[in-house]
Amino acid sequence: MLQRVDLMTTPRILFFADSGPTIGGGHVMRCLTLARALLAQGAECAFAAPPAAMRLLETFAPDAIERRPLPDGTPSRLAAPIADLAQTWGAQAAVVDHYGFGPGEEALVRTGVHRLLALDDLKRGHLCDLVLDSNLDRTAADYPGVESLTGPAYALVRPEFAALRPQTLARRANAEPRRLLVALGLTDVGGITARVVQALAPSLGDLQVDIVLGQGAPSLAALAPLASRDQRLTLHVDTSEMAALTAAADIAIGAGGSSVWERCCLGLPTLTLVLADNQRDAAGRLADLGGAAVLEADEADFAQRLVDGVSSLRADPRCLAEMSAAAGDLCDGLGAGRAAQRLLAIL
Repeated sequence: MLQRVDLMTTPRILFFADSGPTIGGGHVMRCLTLARALLAQGAECAFAAPPAAMRLLETFAPDAIERRPLPDGTPSRLAAPIADLAQTWGAQAAVVDHYGFGPGEEALVRTGVHRLLALDDLKRGHLCDLVLDSNLDRTAADYPGVESLTGPAYALVRPEFAALRPQTLARRANAEPRRLLVALGLTDVGGITARVVQALAPSLGDLQVDIVLGQGAPSLAALAPLASRDQRLTLHVDTSEMAALTAAADIAIGAGGSSVWERCCLGLPTLTLVLADNQRDAAGRLADLGGAAVLEADEADFAQRLVDGVSSLRADPRCLAEMSAAAGDLCDGLGAGRAAQRLLAIL
């Protein structure tokens, strides 16, 4: 249980991140990455979590990160309780990752802490001390009046990805496509994972497929019996081995959210699926730079274009090598440490 602290010798940072069946788990996971980086630099971290976020934290949060439940509620109703919790715990700073938190909600949270960091990727207005937006081509001009950490240099990638980067990038220069990673978010919005696997199954040939899902993913009901019959398919439910799976893969089908930077860090050629409107511009820019191919999940001919896209990548080793190199150049996987260092510096 979180307890009131009157005299602090260690920086304390309270996190609040959105999650759910439609928003997915990416906000929680990138906050966990930043929290781990802060822990490594001597801070203490805790999460204020509504039920959906709490379920993710119970699965993926290290024991060193405390958790305090919050009820479901609108941003305007949760801002004040977050501020109260921050004061009770003695937090010096808060980190908020929620598209519904605007300047009004941020002002309320700031009543409980000395500093506030907002994670964003939509160029919204903020009333905070620091904004982190890792999107390509973001600059300080996108966030006037507030200090910002922008671009993939600040992408919140878990340290195990950077640890595998040198040997993985070297392997990709001459790799043959033998393993496919399908990772479209733990919450599997709209059952997209089953749609993808079922569309690809007839054309897989000898390709081995690793499929990543959360325990509550709607696609599990369809994919579990399919994987039991097809030895090419392996399900990974609530896995803690994403870095190893990403390193082992030769091609990926991935969502256009924050996991993009994990794949770029390890130079994994990817067919990126746009699953939400806010992913479209960033995914398109990534494709412009050669770091991925892009496909809209709601297109009428989605299944055929998916099959064609994967077949094209498998048939063109030169394209795979060039895409890998372009992706690897975009993100070194060290952004979480940089962001943690700057947040602690302003406390």
